[in-house]
Amino acid sequence: MSRGLDHATLEQAADWFARLQDAPADSELRAQWQRWLEQGESQRLAWGYVERISQRFAGLQQQGPTAHRTLSTLRSGKQTRRRLLSQFSVLAGAGLFGWLSWPANPIDSLHAWRAQYRTAVGERRSERLSDGTQIWLNSGSALDVDFTGERRELVLYAGEVLVETGHGDSRPFQVRTHAGLLQPLGTRFSVREEGSRTQLNVYQGAVRGTCLESGSSFTLQAGHGVTFDVRAAGAVTRAEARREAWSRGLLLAEDMPLAQFIEELGGYRRGHLGVDPAVAGLRVMGSFPLADTDQALAQLEEALPVRVQRRFDWWVTVVPRS
Repeated sequence: MSRGLDHATLEQAADWFARLQDAPADSELRAQWQRWLEQGESQRLAWGYVERISQRFAGLQQQGPTAHRTLSTLRSGKQTRRRLLSQFSVLAGAGLFGWLSWPANPIDSLHAWRAQYRTAVGERRSERLSDGTQIWLNSGSALDVDFTGERRELVLYAGEVLVETGHGDSRPFQVRTHAGLLQPLGTRFSVREEGSRTQLNVYQGAVRGTCLESGSSFTLQAGHGVTFDVRAAGAVTRAEARREAWSRGLLLAEDMPLAQFIEELGGYRRGHLGVDPAVAGLRVMGSFPLADTDQALAQLEEALPVRVQRRFDWWVTVVPRS
């Protein structure tokens, strides 16, 4: 993920990648790139991010062998932490980056990788469970179902699930997250993992939540939402319609900042989707298709003074319209 990386530095890194591709034998260009790379940690992190994204699509060694060899040589003389970054890039190239970059306990990450129900980036999935409960998994999600003679439990490791509980089964039902336990009372609700926090939105019935460490509890009624961690729940808000709309293939934007919209949409497509800070505060209204993110971006161009800049198939940035 590019979260926390400077937009300008990321774009510089992508530009260097493109230039090295176009002129792989230009030794002076490689020297300039290396001087840029050695300017600081932000440059190295940005380049590592570009490298990981490119590897996941076509293989960096095929697209830019000179750049890859030069970077590998540079890293070989650096400290251990940078060698770890290189090893992490290899994992990313093997297709594991999505799960291993998830900020959680390594054991939990392995559980996510091996979960009974998983969705890839851009994939959404619906399942009807043996008790009649209907679940919808959002993009990049991982969930286990554990039904015994005494209880019914869903374990959400990553991503988001929309649940409509079945009727006529007396066994207790609960959803377990990193932050705590949720016990629905004949209801329809969504649960979303946000790092160390869990976001809950209730659309029908009610849900009782218990924070994992503190044991403090709360009950959320239909039409409301809340975000909580292992210690406490935050302020109760209005339930977010978009946290249900994705199950119908829609991204709903209700006066949403463009930066937030791009972050949401980026969860449904592979590669880098960024936004220039100059337009990040523009407000977005409307419904956008999740099955065709390029169409969603085209709608943005029609509605706002922006244009979609495609440096590569896997590197897209929303910038001000010229």
